[in-house]
Amino acid sequence: MNTQQALDIPKSKSTDPEQQDFDEPAPLDTHGPARIIAMVNQKGGVGKTTSSINLGASLAAYGRKMLLVDFDPQGALSVGLGVNPYDLEISIYNLLMNSRMDPHEVIVGTDFENIDILPANIDLSAAEVQLVGEVAREQILSRVLSKVTDEYDVILIDCQPSLGLLTVNALTAAHGVIIPLETEFFALRGVALLVETIEKIQDRLNPSLVVDGILATMFDSRTLHSKEVMSRVTEAFDDKVFDTVINRTVKFPDASVAAEPITSFAPRHAGSEAYRRLARELIARGGAP
Repeated sequence: MNTQQALDIPKSKSTDPEQQDFDEPAPLDTHGPARIIAMVNQKGGVGKTTSSINLGASLAAYGRKMLLVDFDPQGALSVGLGVNPYDLEISIYNLLMNSRMDPHEVIVGTDFENIDILPANIDLSAAEVQLVGEVAREQILSRVLSKVTDEYDVILIDCQPSLGLLTVNALTAAHGVIIPLETEFFALRGVALLVETIEKIQDRLNPSLVVDGILATMFDSRTLHSKEVMSRVTEAFDDKVFDTVINRTVKFPDASVAAEPITSFAPRHAGSEAYRRLARELIARGGAP
């Protein structure tokens, strides 16, 4: 069933999503080369940055060396991991503009084990215009990341809410895509355009790109609306939908204010366990080593 058909199916009651568990992954004997994953949705406010931070932290807790790439000029990922974008003298913008620059000059260690970050700030907003005239402009991020791929197990790119040139760069560099999808009707409607964009990237720029999964976020089991949207997402995308569902909770913004992943801010909270489960599921699906 395609996305449009999913929007047109009759409404019906559905039960809360049943979530299976996944075995804890074995530790890694060696690290790298990294699998690159883009966290993409052109709609804002669907949980891209929250999911990037907390999935990254959960994979790191399972011993995976992580590089989180802030690819949004708003710099929310950087802030969420304790990096002040206004204090940055150089950022990922400089790496895109200067092919001779070493990414190690920009990569910042965090207070969280196994997590490094390539930070961003408002300078990145200029890159979209400045890259238009560049040769092979869609592959610039790929060239940047190729210099550090062997040092990490997973590189996770937090994309801006747009399908512009920066997001195309992320999709061209990536091996897989995770699509966070708010369980709200209008969020579902936008997925068709995103899937079409991914298919164009697969056809023209990155034939090895795969959709690792669609992640239902901000699910509220108390509302019939969330359940109906979840039912439609499952109907439309079947096994592409992660079994793990991220429920709505005030703990996520609280953790963001504290500049911590929820897994360290409130390790026993259900939201922490949801992202740890997502990490286990992604590894079980082959989306991470």
